[in-house]
Amino acid sequence: VQLQASGGGLVQAGGSLRLSCAASGRAFSSYVMGWFRQVPGKERECVAAIGNRSGVTYYSDPVKGRFTISRDNAKNTVHLQMNTLKPEDTAVYYCAAALRWGTRPSNYDYWGQGTLVTVSS
Repeated sequence: VQLQASGGGLVQAGGSLRLSCAASGRAFSSYVMGWFRQVPGKERECVAAIGNRSGVTYYSDPVKGRFTISRDNAKNTVHLQMNTLKPEDTAVYYCAAALRWGTRPSNYDYWGQGTLVTVSS
């Protein structure tokens, strides 16, 4: 599966952005989908993940209550709605696909190219 992330940009603190990830290939609904972020010098971290069909979700503590992950299996897309953004949310955001549930980068088999989110104070 190939993944294409989009929707990043510059936003002021308190604002919102919606990231999208379009997947090509078959059996999108079989994949667990995750959103990760990375800043220079730090490890890539999972901020949200969603199960393949059951819709189970995971959110990291820093984004819980502010970010929402969703997927549309009919359109092969996954979204990350980010509200009440903070400067510490500044990072390159990646979407990723996995065949099994997990929140570690090593759990994921396919990666998008990343989209930069910059939150100004």
